Amino acid sequence: MKEIQAPNLIPYTESLRVFLGGSIEMGKAEKWQEKIVQHFKDADVTFLNPRRDDWDSSWVQSIHNPQFNEQVNWELTALELSDVVIINFDPATMSPISLLELGLHARSGKLIVCCPEGFWRKGNVDIVCQKYHITLVEDYEDLIRVIGEKIWLP
Repeated sequence: MKEIQAPNLIPYTESLRVFLGGSIEMGKAEKWQEKIVQHFKDADVTFLNPRRDDWDSSWVQSIHNPQFNEQVNWELTALELSDVVIINFDPATMSPISLLELGLHARSGKLIVCCPEGFWRKGNVDIVCQKYHITLVEDYEDLIRVIGEKIWLP
């Protein structure tokens, strides 16, 4: 298992690339990406993690801000290069970027979505997943099971 965090270079690899998208809102969202990486530490997989240790919430969210621009472009590239895209919606967050990513990749055939009861736009997420035949689970345990099936683990 390898983990590549934003904004590090995404290397060529023959292992499965899994993007860890979803709720990241600092102070609200659980660091669920760390749990997944730890759970699959023995798998032949490369996790692409947009959560970065040096994120600074004071960065202006503008195309003209080099750090912000780099982050967004890294995420867009990582999404495109991934074989599997996980989007985990935390009910304690609004996650507008995750909703955007769901829409951008709904037809890709590579999404796994976790959307528990209580997420403010669960109805929208459920309908998009149904319409585009996206794997949808409602809790972390099922998410782990589906990821394991996708990366060929028992």
